[in-house]
Amino acid sequence: MASHGGTPSAFARLDRIDRRWIFLAMFAAVAAPILWVGVTGKTFPEAPTPAVQGAFDAVESLPSGARVLVSMDFDPASAGELQPMATAIVRHCVLRGHRICAMTLWPAGGPIIDGTMQDVLGDRPDWTYGERWVNLGYRAGFEGVMKQMNSRVSLAYATDVRQTPLEEIPMLKGITGIADFDLLVSISAGYAGAKEWVQYSVSPTLTGAKPLRFVAGSTGVQTPQLIPYYPNQMAGILGAIKGAAEYEYLVNEAVRKADPAAVVPPKFQEAQRRMAPQLFGHVLMVALIVLGNVVFFGLRGRESRA
Repeated sequence: MASHGGTPSAFARLDRIDRRWIFLAMFAAVAAPILWVGVTGKTFPEAPTPAVQGAFDAVESLPSGARVLVSMDFDPASAGELQPMATAIVRHCVLRGHRICAMTLWPAGGPIIDGTMQDVLGDRPDWTYGERWVNLGYRAGFEGVMKQMNSRVSLAYATDVRQTPLEEIPMLKGITGIADFDLLVSISAGYAGAKEWVQYSVSPTLTGAKPLRFVAGSTGVQTPQLIPYYPNQMAGILGAIKGAAEYEYLVNEAVRKADPAAVVPPKFQEAQRRMAPQLFGHVLMVALIVLGNVVFFGLRGRESRA
């Protein structure tokens, strides 16, 4: 639709804009925050949701020396969302002095446990294996493993990954069934994972003398399936990279509060770093949707008046 002078209206020019300008705008929206974070080392602050705050408080409130069972139920395909939250939770446990028992129900989870513990404990020689952490490794069986661990952990795991019998591992002294752990954490990408842990291990303990406290981290696709279990069966939920960034922020703020001069390494800010380009990309997409609607109704209004 042309204006009185014969030139296209602003709405018409926007309607015919070359799509390559949109691609360029998206490239700039993603690249600029990546470069800014990389150069400055700064990240955007997060506003933790109640579900993430609940997960943080569940770990924070445990007394030092508490035993936490962490099941890393994911593979490299989901590591983009889940690895930062696994690192953040394990780091939080270490900072609080909790003892960690790691395991996985996924065949590819073994190397993920190794990598996570190495990232967090690489500069902590005081964290002696067997005394302060242990790796049970992978066990096939999905819900069957959970059911065995409910009554007796040694039914599912006779030894750890180093072939040491569980009864000879100091930090597992007094652990019989899964309810003897002070907290269960599942970082999961699907079946078997957080949902099955709720159904087969957490729910059966709710009527007992010692309900098992449970925290989960999951992919964005899986998170809606877990919401109905919060806050009764689950103390908290970390949903996708956004939940990981919020948890990371809480942990890093706790570190800075304890020591204002503390420098947080980039590997412990990975989720927050990834949120910057996602934030700017989403803002641009919303702006383009709004602009597209303005152009559409603007052109229709001019046509109706013609």
